[in-house]
Amino acid sequence: MMKIDCYLSQKCGAEAALRENIRKALTREDMEAEVSFHRLSDVEASLKGLKGSPAIFVNGREVQPRELTGFT
Repeated sequence: MMKIDCYLSQKCGAEAALRENIRKALTREDMEAEVSFHRLSDVEASLKGLKGSPAIFVNGREVQPRELTGFT
């Protein structure tokens, strides 16, 4: 089964829209996934090497281009 991990900063307001977009995409593609949402402090995000919020990983691979930053 596909695993989707979403990492968001404490201040990020994108969670509701992200949840809806993931739900729509999975429905449209007729797929199932284990979806997890994680709220992180700036320090935790830095220790994980995350550069943006939200940061989305599918089966352990980040889907956001590395050159973009903005973990807020």
